[in-house]
Amino acid sequence: MTPAKPDPVDVSIGSRLRLRRLALGLSQSSLANALGITFQQIQKYERGTNRIVASRLYRLSQVLQVPVQYFFQDLPAREAPNQPLANGQSDIESPERVSDLMTQRDMLRLVQAYSRIDDATVRRQIYALVKTIGEHCCDPGC
Repeated sequence: MTPAKPDPVDVSIGSRLRLRRLALGLSQSSLANALGITFQQIQKYERGTNRIVASRLYRLSQVLQVPVQYFFQDLPAREAPNQPLANGQSDIESPERVSDLMTQRDMLRLVQAYSRIDDATVRRQIYALVKTIGEHCCDPGC
């Protein structure tokens, strides 16, 4: 018997949790300590294999200094969420959504690499470079 596949919503929320934790430079252990749980539980949340109850999500938003809505930003807004599309996929599993997740992974890798740079001057220069590119390269043909 194969284990049930995690719900795409739980995976998305877990991905946002991991992204924010890494952006703040927190380890799974330090976040777990702040919540009074184990780091293994944080791992399960981040993978979407365990669902986060409302009270824990609220506490996570406080510790990570984001509104609760932050965790739902990547989810599509629909009257009937996660209903099958014409091709049998849910909107969360659509090609557009998969592309969004790939962008998130790229962003996560960028944040991880950036956080490993110890030299504050180099970090500021990299930030300035990325900011400039982002401001001047908004066109799809750029």
